[in-house]
Amino acid sequence: MIVNAMEFREFEDCRAFINLLDDRDFVIKYKHILDTKFEELVKWFLCSYMGIRTRQVPPMDSYKRRVNLLSLYLLVAMDRGYQTVTTENTWPAIAKDMGFNYEDGDYMRATYAAYLDVLEYYYNFNHVQQNMQDKKMVLDEGTSSGLHQEGLKNTGTVNNAETGNQSAVEMESVVLFAGVDDDDWSKGKRRKRFNFNYAKWAMDEANRSVMDQARKHNLV
Repeated sequence: MIVNAMEFREFEDCRAFINLLDDRDFVIKYKHILDTKFEELVKWFLCSYMGIRTRQVPPMDSYKRRVNLLSLYLLVAMDRGYQTVTTENTWPAIAKDMGFNYEDGDYMRATYAAYLDVLEYYYNFNHVQQNMQDKKMVLDEGTSSGLHQEGLKNTGTVNNAETGNQSAVEMESVVLFAGVDDDDWSKGKRRKRFNFNYAKWAMDEANRSVMDQARKHNLV
């Protein structure tokens, strides 16, 4: 009900919706609802926010096959983003996961660039900007509340600094290792660079070999 009630009137609304997509279980459970709402988001972003009114939402290929923008967004995010997918040459795998053919990899790349790449850029920029504002507020509060500590002894200051450094190292270790199990680690691995043309050739050769054997068997 919350998702259905969401409206996109400013970019902060987009950011709030995209933040919901971090919850994997939530996305799986309400994927059919999120699909429609994400299309609304993309349409608002392109038409109202960017002033681009020449792109059909949802996009259709020349065979009238509809591209699920949310699925495309999530798959690329899972493979570490547009730049990594392009560098690792995994757009054909993305196309296959989307229900298209390996040969449609370039079309998936072009679709992502036309519909989602700028949205991702603005989201990341907005996210960094928000973090900078939050950090500034924390620093301002820390400065005002820390004025009364100017009279601390040097020995006490050194001991506190050493304790803080040790705590920072311990916290970094927690951040790096907490909640990571073997399944999540495997899911997070990037796909290796793969020669899809060779794979297609090998499949064609295998099919041809099977057909040749079948014809020989029928002749006997």
